[in-house]
Amino acid sequence: MAMKRNGKSPVSSDTDEKFMFFKDVSLGPHETQLRFRLIHFWEARNPVKKTIIGLEMLLIDEQGTVIQGFIPPGRIKKYLPDLKQGSVYRLNNFYGSKNKPMYRVADHIATVSFTWNSELSVLHEIPTCFDEDRFRFHSYEDFEANCDIKGDLYDVVGHMKLVNGHTLIERPTPDEVKIDTTRHIMVHVQSHDGPVMKLYLWDQAAADFCKKFNSYDNTPTLLLVTAVNTKRLGGSAQTRRLLIKQVSADVVTKRETLTIADIFSYMKQESAKDAFFECTATIDDVVHGSAWYYIGCSGCHAKATKGATSLVCTNTKCEKINTAGVPQYRAKISVYDNSDQAVFVLLGDAGRVLTGRHASELVNSYFEANGSEGADHLVPVPEALISTIGQTHKFCVKVTQHNFSGDTRAITVTKILSLDTPPPTEASVGSNIAATSGETVQTENEVC
Repeated sequence: MAMKRNGKSPVSSDTDEKFMFFKDVSLGPHETQLRFRLIHFWEARNPVKKTIIGLEMLLIDEQGTVIQGFIPPGRIKKYLPDLKQGSVYRLNNFYGSKNKPMYRVADHIATVSFTWNSELSVLHEIPTCFDEDRFRFHSYEDFEANCDIKGDLYDVVGHMKLVNGHTLIERPTPDEVKIDTTRHIMVHVQSHDGPVMKLYLWDQAAADFCKKFNSYDNTPTLLLVTAVNTKRLGGSAQTRRLLIKQVSADVVTKRETLTIADIFSYMKQESAKDAFFECTATIDDVVHGSAWYYIGCSGCHAKATKGATSLVCTNTKCEKINTAGVPQYRAKISVYDNSDQAVFVLLGDAGRVLTGRHASELVNSYFEANGSEGADHLVPVPEALISTIGQTHKFCVKVTQHNFSGDTRAITVTKILSLDTPPPTEASVGSNIAATSGETVQTENEVC
């Protein structure tokens, strides 16, 4: 793999400040300082729903080490105004999350994720040099081996042969209006001593290519593209093995205390079955973009739907055919511990214990203060939930068949305990088994 280091720009600051280099970033929370240059950043979107997943970044420190950065969707508005490609920043407090196996743009094992207590500031003068960029150039053989596995995103430099089917002998002029409609452009590129490859540029990348190509007086022939996903047309799929740490599937009746990583490992076991666990984690954010409550049956709390003249309970075992609707918690929160990150779903009493207020109370208060809103209006996430960000709690969680089948990685919270609650003793194991095996707490999927 060839590495290219561009020109450095000198900067200066207080040399007594303590900070961490990217090579020392490990998985888990960090209350320390990073200094880096922002190479570039882009929106990551769900390809089906087109919703924003977050803001991806590529960062480089003064030692030339590159790492991927990530800002969750709920924090983009806070940090986006200060982001400028090429600027140098200081970041205090972050979480080292696992570098995703799919669509990676850096070799580091960790991703720098912005958390509830992260503080970002621009550095104008520091006493060191930062590379402007660093590329991951590979041979054609490496590209071919990486085809269709959605793994690393490599960088490409090569000579352009065709632009949307037109040769460069008679200079083509890409139609920017047409590109806005088709959303892509195809360029035939030949890397050094390699075969000609088709390069598809989509959306903003296609628009940027058109503007740059048309801006040159002479016909450009050399092209550099970063973060390319390689595919083989008509190629066969490839598989990878994943080795995971195993948690015993035999002891599931009493609440074992596990880390988030251990819970995920347990969910991947073929022998896994419904189980309750305890997990101590810190709340990093309240997931936005989805309702934090649902209208439930006043009797069994299952979801209630609109009938012809009243609300109808969806639980066939409930005796209330026509029911009064009561708002119930179904809030998603992002949490983390020293091992991993996860999304927990708060249902019913778990939400009330966390916020100190019933969901119905919060919903009613909103409509009282906003009388012009209709009954179908979705109440925004209340301050009672937002104020829990940064708090650490002991969560009792339940994993079910929906987690094992891969339908969802979100984990249902059944109870929230005090951090000073003692662990179960041998004398209490029997009662714990009876209590947990007999619990009928609903999961998010059962509510829906």
